[in-house]
Amino acid sequence: MTHGVPNRNWSYPTAMKFGVGRVAELAEHCKASGILRPLLVTDKALASLPITAAALDGLAEAGLGRAVFSEVDANPTERNLAAGIAAFLAGGHDGIVGFGGGSALDLAKMIALMAHQPAGLEVWELEDIGDWWTRADRSKIMPTIAVPTTAGTGSEVGRAGVLTNSVTHRKKIIWHPDLMARVVICDPALTVGMPRFITAGTGMDALAHCLEAYCSPHYHPMGQGIALEGMRLVFENLPKVYADPNDLMARGHMMSAAAMGAVAFQKGLGAIHSLSHPIGAVYNTHHGTTNAVVMPMVLDFNRPAIEGVITSAAAYLGIAGGFDGFRARVMDLRAELAIPANLTALGVKAADLDMLTGMALEDPSCGGNPVEMTEANTRALFDACM
Repeated sequence: MTHGVPNRNWSYPTAMKFGVGRVAELAEHCKASGILRPLLVTDKALASLPITAAALDGLAEAGLGRAVFSEVDANPTERNLAAGIAAFLAGGHDGIVGFGGGSALDLAKMIALMAHQPAGLEVWELEDIGDWWTRADRSKIMPTIAVPTTAGTGSEVGRAGVLTNSVTHRKKIIWHPDLMARVVICDPALTVGMPRFITAGTGMDALAHCLEAYCSPHYHPMGQGIALEGMRLVFENLPKVYADPNDLMARGHMMSAAAMGAVAFQKGLGAIHSLSHPIGAVYNTHHGTTNAVVMPMVLDFNRPAIEGVITSAAAYLGIAGGFDGFRARVMDLRAELAIPANLTALGVKAADLDMLTGMALEDPSCGGNPVEMTEANTRALFDACM
């Protein structure tokens, strides 16, 4: 604070090409970004789908090859990263196309970051702590193009990737300012084929990002406004795309909400994410679905600090009843999307709660929660989520 004015760092996204059919421009944007031998990084499920084949066809027809790497787990690990780097180097590639959901986009960024770093630098040394990012040789980071095929994480507009340590089962956020994609192609048509449970889980992830950013006590008025409008888009459009996967207008609004959530959470995340990160790392659950499971319990946990701002949000969103009305709307949305009722239904074991509590308190998302998280109240929160 200087003269009472907050001192914060802000950043906003890159060039975004939004609209149905815009994926046809992929080769053009690769060339404009200096990528002539791209490696397309996607996940195992997407690798065999027609939308991926069409993207690879477009790259090949433009003379850019059709190389693909798809060994991407739902919660990517350093083993996936090592395999991706090996594929990148073996193919003599000069850039990355991240194509898919948050897992593929995150791993794409990690490959771009680490492929040409000096020997001996481990990815864990670039965790989002202080100035650790300066340990990387920024001249060695390869350019990326991001093509999201889900509407959830917003990883396409982020400068970080989440990587799970396969030995410790800890999720780590790896960050560098030069990881931002050169171009993002947001084509709503690419999201039409998502399974319904992925549409639900990724959509609730976008809501969690917007909600936690909105409630974070940190100072970021631009993020605050973006988070509020992002919540409106999710509440209005997620039920539509769940009911009718071919509603391209609603699909487009959800892609916008996902990107908005990732921009807004520069303001901070909180207990939703600090709980879901260790659960995902230990149980390999879907991240957005896990966020949705714990969301109402975290609202209750934070109520003493956020009742006023949630009441204001409810008024903007056209939800009657203030905080209670907002919470009820979340519960209705969860029921509509067939979200599991609690962590027990998600497969979490009571015997692991002490371990998960320790992991949650180590998660950097704790720092943005409006109520300070302690060992006692975090353990009680886990109990409430069971």
